[in-house]
Amino acid sequence: MELRQLAYFVAVAEEQSFTRAAERVHISQSGVSAQIRQLERELGAELFDRSARTATLTAAGAAALAPARAALAAAEAVGQAVGDVAGVIRGRITVGMVVGCTVTPLFDALAAFHRAHPGVEIALLEDNSDRLVQGVRAGTVDVALIGTATAAPAGLDALTLISERLVVAVPPDHPLAHRRRVTLRDLADHPVICMPAGTGLRTVFDQACAARRVRPVIALQAGAADAMADLAARGLGVAVLSESMAESYRDRLSARILDDVDIPALLCLVWRAAHGPAVRELLAYGRRAFGGGLPEPAAAGDDPQDSRAAPPEEQ
Repeated sequence: MELRQLAYFVAVAEEQSFTRAAERVHISQSGVSAQIRQLERELGAELFDRSARTATLTAAGAAALAPARAALAAAEAVGQAVGDVAGVIRGRITVGMVVGCTVTPLFDALAAFHRAHPGVEIALLEDNSDRLVQGVRAGTVDVALIGTATAAPAGLDALTLISERLVVAVPPDHPLAHRRRVTLRDLADHPVICMPAGTGLRTVFDQACAARRVRPVIALQAGAADAMADLAARGLGVAVLSESMAESYRDRLSARILDDVDIPALLCLVWRAAHGPAVRELLAYGRRAFGGGLPEPAAAGDDPQDSRAAPPEEQ
């Protein structure tokens, strides 16, 4: 039994897919399948039910999962213990980022961290905010940059990087462009262009609509601000964006703050309270990259804020 076989087994169990597990561990699907077959022969039991489209654990697989994770954690701890003596951080860190996001300070932090700690492998993945939060809670993602309506998702620590209002963005000749005050009820007569469900920006919008008992017509959904702006500029609807996102399109769209939406759209870094030295170091680089004035990582429920990050594409 080899550690890499256990790593492949855990990857398939968490991804529920041999294909996604292969992508995660950076080898071919056939290689993952062969190693798990060998592990099953050594253990004398099948670990996965392969009859369905998803790879689900058998009873034997479910029993083996926790010990496999413990073995991998112990192996990593051995390497880190030696690294601590030598002042070297090793291992692998997975960083999540909202889809379509272009936040330069995060990339600066990753680059600086990589130069200082070349022994740490960095994996970067994109997804919507809800799934990234699930990944952090499950331990498959170490740190994630998410859009959210709350300063800290339950059970996680968070650092707020951006906090801003929602706006509607419309062409200059649109009726709403000539109004000094725009509310959610003003959207009733117009099709709305919004982020998909599961994104932080959409969550803020949905919560605000529910609080005001407004049911807007979501005509179009897009996961990137550029697409939303293009659709709005062509008269296909009213785009709901954050202030910094709308600022990028002021040459063709007029932005009006949604006056009765008092829930801010937040961009946050989130992580689990229990984390290793690699995460601690990355967070330190993140705080410096986002301006140096940010406080130390806050406990869940705290709301430190800074507005000096580049605008996100998806919140």
